[in-house]
Amino acid sequence: MKSNRQKLHALLRQNIKHAKAAWPVECSKPILTSLRELTTRFAFSIGLGDLRLMDGWWYVTHSGLLRLAERRRCCGIRVEPAQRFCDPTTARWVFKAIVYRSAATKGFAGYGDADPSNVSPLVRGAEMRVAETRAVNRALRKAYGIGLCSVEELRYLSSAAEPAAAKGSATPHSNGNGSGNGRPRLRDRLCLLIRQHQLDPAMVKRYAAEFCGTQELREASRDLVESFITHLAEWATRDHAGLLCKLNSYYATLQKVKP
Repeated sequence: MKSNRQKLHALLRQNIKHAKAAWPVECSKPILTSLRELTTRFAFSIGLGDLRLMDGWWYVTHSGLLRLAERRRCCGIRVEPAQRFCDPTTARWVFKAIVYRSAATKGFAGYGDADPSNVSPLVRGAEMRVAETRAVNRALRKAYGIGLCSVEELRYLSSAAEPAAAKGSATPHSNGNGSGNGRPRLRDRLCLLIRQHQLDPAMVKRYAAEFCGTQELREASRDLVESFITHLAEWATRDHAGLLCKLNSYYATLQKVKP
């Protein structure tokens, strides 16, 4: 059986490979040095979606923090709304989370807030859940000494994680993916799925093109894109780990086609 040291070395090799494939331009020497530290100290996995590289900074994800808590045998997490700071009429929510690393500890507290002014337009209406996630993330980061900000704590996702179509750059008539005839934008729905399930946008785009039988996703018809979104949502809910494995298989492909 492999020792923990051997497992970490193997994970580090995988992380470096995945990072260079997904973010070839941003993977400078300092970035890879930080990745080595995050891998050896916390055993974060890029392939499992624990880390994101955006605008030259590493960010940890909610799923990555939960997996870390499980590995460190976290005793429990208590979450409750901070009632005096909440205002449901304006969709403002504040939660307090306490992480107990063991039964003997007093716990590490963290607060998270969300309202329409500090969440992405893609998750409007889900401010309560966003606030809860942010509180849990902050408490977990304190409990395990993680200085990285989490993706979910960002006001908006950066361009590296959120397709431009989510920001309203696509025209209503492009390939039937816009909001023509009063129908919701398919690309907005796809971006929301990516955020909800912590998926890699580049890998999802590659998978979508393969699913639709086109070279690029923008060449697919609206019906095909809609079928893919339904398929992706069902798979992400039914077998998230299996979907991640499928998406990770595209890293090698992307590495070959990028200069």
